[in-house]
Amino acid sequence: MSIATQLLRRSLLALVPALVSATTVSAQAGAPIIGRWDLTVQGTDRSYPSWMEVYLSGHRTLVGKFVGGGGSARPIAKVTYANGTVSFAIPPQWEIEQSDMQFTGTLTNDALTGTITTPKGEKHSFTGKRAPTMRRAAAPVWGAPIALFAGTSMSEWEPLPGGESQWKVINGLLTNVKSGANLATKQKFSDFKLHLEFRVPKGGNSGVYLRGRHEVQVEDSPLGEPLSTHLGGVYGFLVPNEQAHKGAGVWQTFDITLIGRRVTVVLNGKTIIADQTIPGITGGALDSDEGAPGPIYLQGDHTAVEYRNIRITPAKAP
Repeated sequence: MSIATQLLRRSLLALVPALVSATTVSAQAGAPIIGRWDLTVQGTDRSYPSWMEVYLSGHRTLVGKFVGGGGSARPIAKVTYANGTVSFAIPPQWEIEQSDMQFTGTLTNDALTGTITTPKGEKHSFTGKRAPTMRRAAAPVWGAPIALFAGTSMSEWEPLPGGESQWKVINGLLTNVKSGANLATKQKFSDFKLHLEFRVPKGGNSGVYLRGRHEVQVEDSPLGEPLSTHLGGVYGFLVPNEQAHKGAGVWQTFDITLIGRRVTVVLNGKTIIADQTIPGITGGALDSDEGAPGPIYLQGDHTAVEYRNIRITPAKAP
């Protein structure tokens, strides 16, 4: 072999890693799994909603977030995707088991199917569809306010399955006397402005679910730097820009506006989340059909809590 031929061969071999790397980068950057996905999972005794997001970190690594049937959004350190197959693993969050959750799915015609293996070793099948963007073409036109609770009747509400209802009207207050069932409005809403007042005891914990899918946290939060799991945060997703709570045993006020995915949360007169996008459902959601109207639901399966003066102003249909 001539010296010229040897040099040419070495040059070509040196190019191979770069070409492979460029191909990998291009493939991952355009991977069809990138985006947000609304999932429905069939568990051993019930179906439950789930959600995931996949996005590109740097040139070639796919990462993401995942929400299961409970808890908060969890980071996915690495998502593997090739030839229509996606997989990743996540360590336990609130589970007592030590094993990772394993996720394996197949993407066909922009729809997902697959299996989640829980830390317990249970295999849950799932289906998934791409989450809607929910961008509104025009600003909402607001309708007339609706009193959801004015101090006398729970006629606008119904308990959700999963526990014995402990909700009662006591001295004009919508009161959850102890841990029991969650409570939801009979009506469903799309875009709206919601006003309510609440009082949590020392160590108390509840939540307000918007459209039954996105929890705004209600709790006796600690002082210090705010977290998405503190009072006023959209659980696991959006962090309040300041601690505006008044403490346990004191009446506090929420004014929440939800338009598509864009939410503004005003706590005790201070805007703590300003027109931010909610990426997906939070743990405890009723379903993963994000584009559909849904109820307001109040979490009652944690501790005692009181609410009053609940009213909603829905947007008129375009």
